[in-house]
Amino acid sequence: MKSLKKIPVAVAISAALAASAAHAQSSVTLYGLIDAGLMYTNNVKGQGALFQATSGNINGSRFGLRGAENLGGGLKAIFVLENGFNVQNGKLGQDSRMFGRQAYVGLSSSQFGTVTVGRQYDSLVDFVAPLSGTAGTFGDTGFAHPFDNDNLNHSLRFSNAVKYMSNNYAGLNFGGMYAFSNSTSFAVNRAYSAGASYSHGPLNVAAGYLQINGSSGGTDNTAPGTVDLKESTANGTGGFALGSNVQRTFGAGLNYSFGPAVVGFVYTNSHFQGTNSFGLNNGSMRFDNYELNAKYALTRAVSLGITDTYTDAHLNGTTTYGADPKWNQVNAQAVYSLSKRTDVYAEAMYQHAIGNQFVAFINTAGGASSTANQVVATVGMRTRF
Repeated sequence: MKSLKKIPVAVAISAALAASAAHAQSSVTLYGLIDAGLMYTNNVKGQGALFQATSGNINGSRFGLRGAENLGGGLKAIFVLENGFNVQNGKLGQDSRMFGRQAYVGLSSSQFGTVTVGRQYDSLVDFVAPLSGTAGTFGDTGFAHPFDNDNLNHSLRFSNAVKYMSNNYAGLNFGGMYAFSNSTSFAVNRAYSAGASYSHGPLNVAAGYLQINGSSGGTDNTAPGTVDLKESTANGTGGFALGSNVQRTFGAGLNYSFGPAVVGFVYTNSHFQGTNSFGLNNGSMRFDNYELNAKYALTRAVSLGITDTYTDAHLNGTTTYGADPKWNQVNAQAVYSLSKRTDVYAEAMYQHAIGNQFVAFINTAGGASSTANQVVATVGMRTRF
């Protein structure tokens, strides 16, 4: 009789263990980052010097949901829904989208890699940006190349996108993305990209390519479907958006570690055909960006960083501006970690522009300078959850 009484207890324990195991195979995580600071800009056209309370001086403030379900046989269903917002006023970012930073669902295989569908980043952001000053673990937003012409700072994200990312094969990773136009004009307003990276010991190298068809051109211009240039305004590029009938961008970079120091070089080339930006009338323009960067872990809590980007541009068909503008921007950063999740930081950025009618314009500055020079200094705090 006693043994019969033990049976329901054993069944209950087994059921509880099974439920616990099933729960462990599925997970949903709420995560986020809040970046708030105070910024000084020495010269903004029509306004003069600015003192501003800002959001996302380095990393855009965001919160999101990340989930995974184990389907067995090394296969998982995954999803990400990520929101961007301004911590100073609570407004949504990315042209007021609810999940404007990322929104995708897909399958991940331990053998074959990951396929996802939705709103996502391109391959230059996935592979080349982590080696540059625009990396999320470095200067990110403020260290963007002029007008984010190569999209390393992901001013544009791509809707209607299908992406493949490989697993790590002895240090090699590769992937690609295709963003549909979702219109009857299949070749218009679409984008595609591909990239790869390789890591071996202290060396990291990467390369990527992005092509956008039919994003049009001009200021505050919005293209339906895949590419929305209004996002650039929402992400802090001061209301100026680059667009063209065809944009082709190639980038490559390398990092090498020396103990607590990491040095790197990144080159990108962006070519815009059929553009109305900079007063062009269906003209073309090209940007060559050369970036040197270095980071140094002074102590376990203190890290320092510096970048220098030289941008050599050429405009074909302009009558208002000079044909060969150039920009040089130097950035410096110091970060003090209060804990694994929270830090305080200080940044200084200086840009000099060369060329007829061209002025300096630092990303997040609050507007273009009225002269060829601009300085931005900022202090802030980040916390992650």
